[in-house]
Amino acid sequence: MFVTGRLFALVLLGAVPVLVRPDTTTVWTWVGVCLVAAALDLALTGSPRAVRVDRVPVAPVRLGEGTLTTLLVDNPGTRRFRGSLRDAWQPSAGATGTRHRLAVPAGERRQVTTSLLPTRRGDRLADRVTVRRLGPLGLVGRQVSVVVAGHVRALPPFHSRKHLPSRLARLRQLDGRSAVRTRGQGTEFDSLRDYVDGDDVRSIDWRATARRRTTVVRTWQPEKDRHIILVLDTSRTSAGRVGDVPRLDSAMDAALLLAALASRAGDRVDLVAGDRRVHRKVVGASRTELLPDLVTAMAPLEPALVEADWSLLVSEVSRVSRQRGLVVLLTPLEPSAVEESLLAPLSVLAQRHRVVLASVSDPALTAMVEAHDDGRAAYDAAAAARTIALRERTGAALGRLGVDVLDADPEQLPVALADHYLLLKSRGLL
Repeated sequence: MFVTGRLFALVLLGAVPVLVRPDTTTVWTWVGVCLVAAALDLALTGSPRAVRVDRVPVAPVRLGEGTLTTLLVDNPGTRRFRGSLRDAWQPSAGATGTRHRLAVPAGERRQVTTSLLPTRRGDRLADRVTVRRLGPLGLVGRQVSVVVAGHVRALPPFHSRKHLPSRLARLRQLDGRSAVRTRGQGTEFDSLRDYVDGDDVRSIDWRATARRRTTVVRTWQPEKDRHIILVLDTSRTSAGRVGDVPRLDSAMDAALLLAALASRAGDRVDLVAGDRRVHRKVVGASRTELLPDLVTAMAPLEPALVEADWSLLVSEVSRVSRQRGLVVLLTPLEPSAVEESLLAPLSVLAQRHRVVLASVSDPALTAMVEAHDDGRAAYDAAAAARTIALRERTGAALGRLGVDVLDADPEQLPVALADHYLLLKSRGLL
């Protein structure tokens, strides 16, 4: 049961008879009139359960983009339904216009829509739908809250896609001049050409030289259909925020740009995401399905306040691919976490694969180092300088294992990772 403003107005209207006849009997008589009117109105109010509410599924939407959710209100009864409805969502769904007036004739259906603008990535859930039905006098009514399941999936925004056209242009240039002088582990035979000064004599094709009676050398090109495995760390270190974005979201952005670029280059891309257990895997997706599969797999991921089990993740990489490929570890370069749990498994992984560690750095550290306004700022600068030195020491230790380390801020990391991939591709090092 709920009361409306009309009941309060009716109570206040009792001031008129009280002023005409200021007596206790007048007050109680008017109170009795109000109670009887409210009770009569409540008795004549139909049940709010007379309507049936269903929700139309909401399509996924990129974070930062809006969408609509629709409720279908059916009135299978014989009386007209007059009331209101509130479609409640969790705050991060960004629901607006959640209250709707209803007037549904008997045997008909109406639909109401609520605007959604998610402010966080992942599945944003609907709460309860509250239906209110007014009495004939409009003084009181009945209400009921029912669970109408629904959710909207906010996909990673993929801000770095603006850099994809320029990297694809560089990739086309790389394909146009893909012949390289020396053969590497990631190269395959391309063509024959005449020898020029500076060519490696080991590339001379003696049979072709004998047939053509001029010195001919083999040229090589970077192999296509190489295997790239993205390992996304969802442990506690990925929960840290750089600016207003978690490190995990920035790592996802870099992973999506690399995946889009590598799939256009004809390479296979797989994803393993986890911490102490594997939460999501995308294996064997086709070129057309790769990005949709990746964003769908990444959308519900959230950082867990546990340490990453790198032995488990490395073994999962071995299950995904036993052939040599490029393994990209998207994990923060935190000295304690890396030195305690990552170095040992990484030394084994680097012997079988080309390994790149991509880390999101905090540009606030550089700003703190450069600030010396007062004594407190000097201490902050010293602490920031020590943190940067520890990260550089850890990066150097990883470099001695043969791991390429990319440590950049959220805006530059996707670009740095894509450029590094193109560099390895051009040199035939994949």
